[in-house]
Amino acid sequence: MTSANGGDGVGAVRLHRVVEGPEDGPVVVFGGSLGSDLRMWEPQVVPLLERGFCVVRYDTRGHGASPVPPAPYDLEDFGFDFLAMLDDLGVAKAHLVGLSLGGMTGMWLGAHAPDRIASLVLCCTSAKLGPPQMWADRARTVREKGTGAVAAAGVARWLTPGYAERHPDRAAFLRSMIAAVPAEGYAACCGAIERMDLLDVLPKITAPTLVIAGADDPATPPEGHADLIAAGIPGARLEVVPEAAHLGNYEQPEEFTRLILEHLEAK
Repeated sequence: MTSANGGDGVGAVRLHRVVEGPEDGPVVVFGGSLGSDLRMWEPQVVPLLERGFCVVRYDTRGHGASPVPPAPYDLEDFGFDFLAMLDDLGVAKAHLVGLSLGGMTGMWLGAHAPDRIASLVLCCTSAKLGPPQMWADRARTVREKGTGAVAAAGVARWLTPGYAERHPDRAAFLRSMIAAVPAEGYAACCGAIERMDLLDVLPKITAPTLVIAGADDPATPPEGHADLIAAGIPGARLEVVPEAAHLGNYEQPEEFTRLILEHLEAK
Protein backbone atom coordinates (compact mmCIF):
# COMPACT_ATOMS: atom_id res chain seq x y z
CA MET A 1 0.00 0.00 0.00
CA THR A 2 1.01 3.60 -0.44
CA SER A 3 1.36 6.16 2.30
CA ALA A 4 -1.68 6.54 4.51
CA ASN A 5 -1.65 10.25 3.68
CA GLY A 6 -3.06 9.38 0.28
CA GLY A 7 -6.11 7.43 -0.73
CA ASP A 8 -4.67 5.19 -3.42
CA GLY A 9 -3.95 2.16 -1.26
CA VAL A 10 -3.81 -1.12 -3.12
CA GLY A 11 -7.17 -2.81 -2.83
CA ALA A 12 -9.20 0.28 -1.92
CA VAL A 13 -12.77 0.02 -3.18
CA ARG A 14 -15.06 2.78 -4.43
CA LEU A 15 -17.52 3.27 -1.61
CA HIS A 16 -21.15 4.03 -2.32
CA ARG A 17 -21.81 7.47 -0.93
CA VAL A 18 -24.48 10.18 -0.80
CA VAL A 19 -23.30 13.81 -0.77
CA GLU A 20 -25.69 16.57 0.28
CA GLY A 21 -25.31 20.25 1.01
CA PRO A 22 -23.20 23.15 -0.21
CA GLU A 23 -20.02 22.31 -2.09
CA ASP A 24 -18.16 25.02 -0.21
CA GLY A 25 -19.40 23.96 3.25
CA PRO A 26 -17.24 22.16 5.81
CA VAL A 27 -17.31 18.46 4.94
CA VAL A 28 -18.63 16.03 7.55
CA VAL A 29 -18.40 12.32 6.71
CA PHE A 30 -20.57 9.79 8.54
CA GLY A 31 -19.41 6.19 8.90
CA GLY A 32 -21.77 3.57 10.24
CA SER A 33 -22.04 0.46 12.34
CA LEU A 34 -21.46 -3.15 11.40
CA GLY A 35 -24.73 -4.32 9.87
CA SER A 36 -25.93 -0.87 8.80
CA ASP A 37 -26.07 1.17 5.66
CA LEU A 38 -25.95 4.93 5.24
CA ARG A 39 -29.65 5.28 6.11
CA MET A 40 -28.77 4.91 9.80
CA TRP A 41 -27.62 8.55 9.74
CA GLU A 42 -30.86 10.01 8.37
CA PRO A 43 -31.75 11.70 11.70
CA GLN A 44 -28.58 13.80 11.52
CA VAL A 45 -28.74 14.98 7.90
CA VAL A 46 -31.20 17.88 7.93
CA PRO A 47 -29.89 19.57 11.11
CA LEU A 48 -26.36 19.61 9.67
CA LEU A 49 -27.53 20.84 6.27
CA GLU A 50 -29.38 23.66 8.00
CA ARG A 51 -26.08 24.72 9.60
CA GLY A 52 -24.27 24.85 6.25
CA PHE A 53 -22.32 21.59 6.35
CA CYS A 54 -21.66 19.38 3.34
CA VAL A 55 -22.81 15.96 4.55
CA VAL A 56 -21.30 12.77 3.17
CA ARG A 57 -22.70 9.38 4.18
CA TYR A 58 -21.20 6.14 2.93
CA ASP A 59 -21.71 2.39 3.02
CA THR A 60 -18.75 0.51 4.47
CA ARG A 61 -17.20 -2.10 2.15
CA GLY A 62 -19.29 -5.25 2.26
CA HIS A 63 -22.41 -3.26 3.19
CA GLY A 64 -25.26 -1.55 1.37
CA ALA A 65 -24.42 -0.63 -2.22
CA SER A 66 -20.63 -0.70 -1.72
CA PRO A 67 -18.54 -3.50 -3.25
CA VAL A 68 -18.00 -6.77 -1.40
CA PRO A 69 -14.35 -7.67 -1.93
CA PRO A 70 -13.18 -11.08 -0.70
CA ALA A 71 -12.07 -11.50 2.92
CA PRO A 72 -10.03 -10.77 4.93
CA TYR A 73 -10.65 -7.13 5.76
CA ASP A 74 -8.66 -5.11 8.28
CA LEU A 75 -9.02 -1.60 9.66
CA GLU A 76 -6.45 -0.23 7.25
CA ASP A 77 -8.68 -1.40 4.39
CA PHE A 78 -11.56 0.66 5.76
CA GLY A 79 -9.14 3.56 6.22
CA PHE A 80 -7.82 3.43 2.66
CA ASP A 81 -11.38 3.14 1.31
CA PHE A 82 -12.22 6.33 3.21
CA LEU A 83 -9.14 8.17 1.93
CA ALA A 84 -9.83 7.08 -1.63
CA MET A 85 -13.36 8.47 -1.26
CA LEU A 86 -12.02 11.82 -0.03
CA ASP A 87 -9.62 11.93 -2.98
CA ASP A 88 -12.46 11.05 -5.37
CA LEU A 89 -14.56 13.88 -3.92
CA GLY A 90 -11.65 16.34 -4.04
CA VAL A 91 -11.76 16.82 -0.27
CA ALA A 92 -8.43 17.50 1.42
CA LYS A 93 -9.68 17.30 4.99
CA ALA A 94 -12.96 16.27 6.57
CA HIS A 95 -14.66 15.93 9.92
CA LEU A 96 -15.48 12.29 10.63
CA VAL A 97 -18.44 11.12 12.69
CA GLY A 98 -18.26 7.36 13.15
CA LEU A 99 -20.40 4.95 15.13
CA SER A 100 -19.10 1.54 16.17
CA LEU A 101 -17.18 0.22 13.12
CA GLY A 102 -17.23 3.75 11.70
CA GLY A 103 -15.65 5.00 14.90
CA MET A 104 -12.99 2.30 14.74
CA THR A 105 -12.18 3.49 11.23
CA GLY A 106 -12.05 7.04 12.54
CA MET A 107 -9.51 6.13 15.21
CA TRP A 108 -7.32 4.37 12.65
CA LEU A 109 -7.47 7.42 10.38
CA GLY A 110 -6.80 9.83 13.23
CA ALA A 111 -3.63 7.92 14.05
CA HIS A 112 -2.44 7.12 10.51
CA ALA A 113 -3.73 9.98 8.33
CA PRO A 114 -3.94 12.95 10.71
CA ASP A 115 -3.63 15.53 7.93
CA ARG A 116 -6.92 14.35 6.41
CA ILE A 117 -9.02 14.48 9.60
CA ALA A 118 -10.28 17.88 10.85
CA SER A 119 -12.00 16.43 13.91
CA LEU A 120 -13.47 13.18 15.21
CA VAL A 121 -16.76 12.27 16.83
CA LEU A 122 -16.52 8.67 18.03
CA CYS A 123 -19.93 7.25 18.91
CA CYS A 124 -20.70 3.98 20.71
CA THR A 125 -17.41 2.40 19.73
CA SER A 126 -14.37 0.60 21.09
CA ALA A 127 -10.63 0.48 20.54
CA LYS A 128 -10.56 -3.25 21.35
CA LEU A 129 -13.75 -5.28 21.35
CA GLY A 130 -13.52 -8.89 22.41
CA PRO A 131 -13.68 -11.67 23.02
CA PRO A 132 -12.25 -12.68 19.62
CA GLN A 133 -14.15 -15.98 19.61
CA MET A 134 -17.46 -14.10 19.68
CA TRP A 135 -16.62 -12.47 16.36
CA ALA A 136 -15.41 -15.72 14.83
CA ASP A 137 -18.63 -17.43 15.91
CA ARG A 138 -20.81 -14.63 14.54
CA ALA A 139 -18.96 -14.66 11.21
CA ARG A 140 -19.47 -18.40 10.95
CA THR A 141 -23.19 -18.08 11.72
CA VAL A 142 -23.63 -15.41 9.05
CA ARG A 143 -21.72 -17.39 6.42
CA GLU A 144 -23.83 -20.47 7.17
CA LYS A 145 -27.26 -18.91 7.68
CA GLY A 146 -27.14 -15.35 6.30
CA THR A 147 -27.42 -12.00 8.02
CA GLY A 148 -31.09 -12.55 8.73
CA ALA A 149 -29.97 -14.99 11.42
CA VAL A 150 -28.35 -12.19 13.44
CA ALA A 151 -30.76 -9.34 12.64
CA ALA A 152 -32.99 -9.63 15.70
CA ALA A 153 -30.01 -9.89 18.06
CA GLY A 154 -28.44 -6.92 16.31
CA VAL A 155 -31.46 -4.71 16.87
CA ALA A 156 -31.57 -5.85 20.50
CA ARG A 157 -28.10 -4.33 20.87
CA TRP A 158 -28.94 -1.24 18.81
CA LEU A 159 -32.11 -0.19 20.66
CA THR A 160 -33.21 -0.26 24.28
CA PRO A 161 -36.15 -2.62 24.86
CA GLY A 162 -38.46 0.26 25.70
CA TYR A 163 -37.69 2.13 22.48
CA ALA A 164 -38.16 -0.99 20.37
CA GLU A 165 -41.50 -1.62 22.05
CA ARG A 166 -42.70 1.94 21.50
CA HIS A 167 -41.48 2.05 17.89
CA PRO A 168 -41.99 -1.41 16.37
CA ASP A 169 -41.89 0.03 12.85
CA ARG A 170 -38.43 1.48 13.39
CA ALA A 171 -37.18 -1.75 14.97
CA ALA A 172 -38.50 -3.66 11.95
CA PHE A 173 -36.78 -1.20 9.59
CA LEU A 174 -33.46 -1.76 11.35
CA ARG A 175 -33.90 -5.55 11.34
CA SER A 176 -34.43 -5.40 7.59
CA MET A 177 -31.34 -3.22 7.25
CA ILE A 178 -29.15 -5.83 8.95
CA ALA A 179 -30.76 -8.69 7.03
CA ALA A 180 -29.99 -6.95 3.73
CA VAL A 181 -26.22 -6.81 4.36
CA PRO A 182 -24.30 -9.30 2.19
CA ALA A 183 -23.28 -12.25 4.35
CA GLU A 184 -19.65 -12.25 3.21
CA GLY A 185 -19.30 -8.52 3.77
CA TYR A 186 -20.72 -8.75 7.28
CA ALA A 187 -18.58 -11.78 8.15
CA ALA A 188 -15.39 -10.21 6.79
CA CYS A 189 -16.04 -7.09 8.89
CA CYS A 190 -16.48 -9.33 11.94
CA GLY A 191 -12.99 -10.63 11.21
CA ALA A 192 -11.57 -7.11 11.18
CA ILE A 193 -13.11 -6.33 14.57
CA GLU A 194 -11.90 -9.69 15.92
CA ARG A 195 -8.29 -8.71 15.13
CA MET A 196 -8.56 -5.01 16.06
CA ASP A 197 -6.48 -3.44 18.82
CA LEU A 198 -6.20 0.36 18.63
CA LEU A 199 -5.37 1.04 22.28
CA ASP A 200 -1.68 1.70 21.61
CA VAL A 201 -2.32 4.22 18.80
CA LEU A 202 -4.85 6.39 20.65
CA PRO A 203 -2.15 8.77 21.98
CA LYS A 204 -1.11 9.49 18.37
CA ILE A 205 -4.49 11.05 17.54
CA THR A 206 -4.22 14.84 17.42
CA ALA A 207 -7.61 15.77 15.94
CA PRO A 208 -10.08 17.39 18.34
CA THR A 209 -12.13 14.42 19.54
CA LEU A 210 -15.54 13.99 21.12
CA VAL A 211 -16.46 10.53 22.41
CA ILE A 212 -20.19 9.85 22.80
CA ALA A 213 -21.46 6.74 24.57
CA GLY A 214 -24.91 5.34 25.14
CA ALA A 215 -25.57 4.77 28.84
CA ASP A 216 -27.47 1.56 28.03
CA ASP A 217 -25.24 0.25 25.23
CA PRO A 218 -24.77 -3.51 25.74
CA ALA A 219 -22.24 -3.83 22.89
CA THR A 220 -19.78 -1.08 23.84
CA PRO A 221 -20.74 0.08 27.34
CA PRO A 222 -19.14 3.34 28.47
CA GLU A 223 -17.11 1.56 31.13
CA GLY A 224 -14.21 -0.23 29.47
CA HIS A 225 -14.77 1.27 26.03
CA ALA A 226 -15.66 4.97 25.71
CA ASP A 227 -13.77 5.82 28.88
CA LEU A 228 -10.59 4.13 27.60
CA ILE A 229 -10.84 5.98 24.28
CA ALA A 230 -11.37 9.35 25.96
CA ALA A 231 -8.48 8.71 28.34
CA GLY A 232 -6.18 7.57 25.53
CA ILE A 233 -6.71 10.43 23.06
CA PRO A 234 -5.09 13.68 24.21
CA GLY A 235 -7.73 16.29 25.02
CA ALA A 236 -10.70 14.10 24.15
CA ARG A 237 -14.03 14.78 25.82
CA LEU A 238 -16.53 12.11 26.86
CA GLU A 239 -20.31 12.49 26.90
CA VAL A 240 -22.68 9.70 28.02
CA VAL A 241 -26.24 9.94 26.71
CA PRO A 242 -29.00 8.42 28.88
CA GLU A 243 -31.54 5.96 27.49
CA ALA A 244 -29.42 5.10 24.47
CA ALA A 245 -28.21 1.68 23.37
CA HIS A 246 -25.68 0.97 20.60
CA LEU A 247 -27.35 2.91 17.78
CA GLY A 248 -27.55 5.96 19.98
CA ASN A 249 -27.71 8.46 17.13
CA TYR A 250 -30.95 6.81 15.98
CA GLU A 251 -32.55 6.27 19.37
CA GLN A 252 -31.62 9.69 20.82
CA PRO A 253 -31.16 11.79 17.67
CA GLU A 254 -31.72 15.20 19.25
CA GLU A 255 -29.03 14.77 21.89
CA PHE A 256 -26.50 13.09 19.59
CA THR A 257 -27.03 15.75 16.94
CA ARG A 258 -26.70 18.54 19.50
CA LEU A 259 -23.41 17.14 20.75
CA ILE A 260 -22.10 16.57 17.21
CA LEU A 261 -22.94 20.12 16.13
CA GLU A 262 -21.49 21.60 19.29
CA HIS A 263 -18.22 19.81 18.60
CA LEU A 264 -18.11 20.65 14.90
CA GLU A 265 -18.83 24.33 15.51
CA ALA A 266 -16.41 24.74 18.42
CA LYS A 267 -14.01 27.61 17.77
